[in-house]
Amino acid sequence: MSLAFTLLIYNLLLPLGLVLMLPGALKKMRARGGQWADMAGRFGSLPLSKRTAIAALPCGKDRLWIHAVSVGEVGIAIKLITRWLKDAPHTGIVLTTTTPTGHAMAEEFAVRHPGHLVVLYSPIDLPFIGERFLDLIRPAQIILVEAEVWPNLVFSARRQGIRVSLVNARLSARSERRFHQLGFLMRPIFAMLDQVLVQELGDIERFTALGVPPARLHRTGSIKFDPQGAAADEAQITQLRTVLHQAGITEAHRILLLASTHPGEEVLLARVVQQLAENHPDLALLIVPRHVERTDSILADLRALGIEAMRRSQVSGPPPSALRPLLIDTTGELRAWQCLATLVIVGKSFLATGGQNPAEAVMAKKPVLFGPHMENFEALVDLLLKQGGAIQVPDTAALTKELSALLTDPAKCQHLGESGHAALRAHEGATESTLKRLA
Repeated sequence: MSLAFTLLIYNLLLPLGLVLMLPGALKKMRARGGQWADMAGRFGSLPLSKRTAIAALPCGKDRLWIHAVSVGEVGIAIKLITRWLKDAPHTGIVLTTTTPTGHAMAEEFAVRHPGHLVVLYSPIDLPFIGERFLDLIRPAQIILVEAEVWPNLVFSARRQGIRVSLVNARLSARSERRFHQLGFLMRPIFAMLDQVLVQELGDIERFTALGVPPARLHRTGSIKFDPQGAAADEAQITQLRTVLHQAGITEAHRILLLASTHPGEEVLLARVVQQLAENHPDLALLIVPRHVERTDSILADLRALGIEAMRRSQVSGPPPSALRPLLIDTTGELRAWQCLATLVIVGKSFLATGGQNPAEAVMAKKPVLFGPHMENFEALVDLLLKQGGAIQVPDTAALTKELSALLTDPAKCQHLGESGHAALRAHEGATESTLKRLA
């Protein structure tokens, strides 16, 4: 299949897909704090302040365009950018994101790097829009984080002689099957990439099957799993510890954190905690939903269960007379909350497919447990389970049993956390390896 035919099919189908997805996309955008101007920006209508900031960045070979979709990918980009600016302080970077939550996280980071980093929403991958962004940004190279390969943008960059790299690349089994179903269309697109830096050796075979020449594939490990530079913000941890005290949760309590939960999991897992609390009255519950716009519905669901939770945004002293669960309705704090937890349960692994990333909790040396559905992180889960660095359970009955054993045996709890951290040493140095390849 020729590249020209692939782009023709893509550009015929893309407008239809955008029209079908638009209502849902706009609803999500508004729910997550996005503005109408953000959508205009994705079509290339940027405010003067952004254009001026881009023009002021170092240019030529010192200017990069990095794209990260949402919070997880932005975290990877931040880690990469932090190290890059340390080694090459005269670099100018445009960081594009797709979601409002990812954009907010990136903007907060950009404040600490004035004159070096400009944050934009990613362009819609329609013909000519990508070229408009390329003409404005004028990057020496484009770096795509994990899985975002835009056919029109990559084609335009290749035509202008701009190097395009995919970093921290991975393919879950589900993504691989989906790509293979459209293999005749996808191979010409992936073949345009200048290099693909993968997390695991198994990913090399997967990307080769998708059309990436073997000489352009390199295993660097996972930036996200790289223990170097992964420490949480100590100032943020101190601030959140104060929040805990105001909520009546002290050092005498053991904290069970539900991380990145999806609909239905809050109630499902809260029932588990209710059972455990009978024998472990010092157990405090923290819930960090994947999407904070669900806060009101989560509170209502818990209330129906007889649980009156507190909102993190409304916590202030003095602490309540009785211990209550704390629902985190703010963003950008998950890593710090995991550092304050005693045990972490990974969301989207019980009632949804795919799971959420357990790496940050593991790197914080916390005992991590998850349900049967971790399809998006198969390689990491296999590594952790083989090294005894996490516990996977088939259902909540097994989860209750495992949690009870860990709460009863602090030494076992500590060993689980340390084993998980040791397992991630296989990815140590991934950030540095990636930078060397990009440079």
